[in-house]
Amino acid sequence: MTHIHVIHENAAWLEPLAAALDRQELPWRDWFLDRGVFDLSRPPPEGVFYNRMSASSHTRDHRYAAELTAAVLAWLAGHGRRVVNGPRALDLEISKTRQYAALEAAGIAAFGPSATAAALEGSKGFMKDLCAREGVPTATYRRFRDAAAAKAYIAAEGAPIVVKADGLAAGKGVTRNDRIPRRTRNAQATQADSPHPI
Repeated sequence: MTHIHVIHENAAWLEPLAAALDRQELPWRDWFLDRGVFDLSRPPPEGVFYNRMSASSHTRDHRYAAELTAAVLAWLAGHGRRVVNGPRALDLEISKTRQYAALEAAGIAAFGPSATAAALEGSKGFMKDLCAREGVPTATYRRFRDAAAAKAYIAAEGAPIVVKADGLAAGKGVTRNDRIPRRTRNAQATQADSPHPI
């Protein structure tokens, strides 16, 4: 019998599905994709692949689970495997803006941000630039792509100061710093750990 391969990264979510599959005596395998390496030169196993990857995977310290799943889904599609909730579903799962655009394209009225409004949440730098341009009061800020320049600004500005990677990071990219040595370390670490400007 063909196996059902359940792609996910949330063990708590899997429990009720696993119980239901077992009650139906359906053969299934757990593909817990929090991290890992796949040999993409080999074909994937036969079966039906059920993708339940979550956009909130990063909140469970599975930062690259969605990206890993996207690669696995492309690998499965390349081998003609049947996938429930394939690449398009994952793409919509991780982007509210694309969800609203897809609903509107299908003629379904949706309440949500435009692409520009979504950028306010997705990029603090974009939001700060917009506020400055439109005269909206906001805290003083500077944007950097170079850790050395950021460290020099931090040393000159004084305490306290906030360092944030630009982009979505669920609050994990923000540090409030009260001493210069720590601030400059955080600026360097933030730049090293993030593909985004600071």
